[in-house]
Parts: sequence; C-alpha cells; structure tokens
Amino acid sequence: MPGESRGGFAAIGADPEEAQRRIQEWAQGFAEKAERYQAVQEQTERLRLTAASPDGRIKVTVRADGSVTDLEFTDKVRSMAPSELAAQILATMHRAQADIASRVGETMAAQLGDEDMQTRSMMLDNLRERFPEQPEEPEQETSSKWDAPEDDAPKPPPAAPNPSGGPSGPSATPPKPGTPPQQQPKRSQFDDYDDGDFGPDFDPLRD
Repeated sequence: MPGESRGGFAAIGADPEEAQRRIQEWAQGFAEKAERYQAVQEQTERLRLTAASPDGRIKVTVRADGSVTDLEFTDKVRSMAPSELAAQILATMHRAQADIASRVGETMAAQLGDEDMQTRSMMLDNLRERFPEQPEEPEQETSSKWDAPEDDAPKPPPAAPNPSGGPSGPSATPPKPGTPPQQQPKRSQFDDYDDGDFGPDFDPLRD
C-alpha cells in the first residue's frame, strides 16, 4: 500500500547505500568463515598420529585421512613370524587411526567455536564410523610364585610300618602311651605237624 513502510529487501532497495553496506557485511562474513574453514583444512592436513605396539617393536604414523605416512621397526621383529608381524602392524595402525576423530574435533573447535555444530557433528560421526576406537588390551597377569602343575605336586611320603604289628598306613591308629605292643600268639610244639604225622596210638597225655 502507498505510504506503508516495508522492511527486509524492500527497505534495502529503497536505500542503495544501505544495500551496499549489507552486501559487504555478508561478503566479509563469508570470507572470514571461508578463512576459518581453510585454517581447519590446513591444520587437519598437518595432523600426524602415532601409535606403538605394546612391546615397542612396531610404530605406525597416520594422517587425518587414515593413510600411513611412516612405519618403524626395531631389530626385535626379526624373531617374529610373518603372520604375527602382519597382525601387529594392522593392530598398531588401527590404534593410531582411532584418535583421528578426537583430534579433528579439537582442531575444528579451536577454529570454528560453536559455528555449524550440526555439520561438524555429522563429519565427526563419519570419522568415528571409519576409524572406531580400539579396546584397551588387557594386562597380562603375572604371579610372583610359581605354581607347580597338579601332576608334579609333591606327594606325601609312604607311611612307616607300625611297630605294634597292627595295620599300617594313614588309617592305622597309633597305640596309646603306656600300652604294651601286641604280642604274636605263642606257637605249640605240635603246630609244626599235620594230623597225618601222628599214628593211631598217639596219646598227648602220655609221657
């Protein structure tokens, strides 16, 4: 309607100088934002993440995109089987890559602050999916005392013979103090003869 004040682009169009100033502010804002993202890109490209194997034999360095830039060995790898060496290299590389998302997130936070949080969250989630965190390896339990195998465990010595003439072994009951030892029954003078050794006229009462 005639005489009605309108805002937005209509108001800018009514004042060419205001329109020019707004366009310059937008262009400056875009330029500053582009510079911040450029700084994030440059710092991210310079990122290097290094991890070592638990025994220190292998060291792997990767870029923020996960590619390997350096691989170091010690002389101790000479004693490793090829399959074990390959497995250790891959495990160490994955440990180095597991820190990519957190390091890129720190760089973006330092340069962008709270800007474009949704876009940054999507980018970091993608990195975490590509390079997941690795579980910590359990520490090997060590014992300060050597435990002998069950088969090699010391066995109790055999039981000594019972001097009382009774049963021997663990179940034998030792004689009570003051009890005389058991005596073997006395043998008769005829125990050494069988019944067939005596004639029909044998009389044990005869002198």
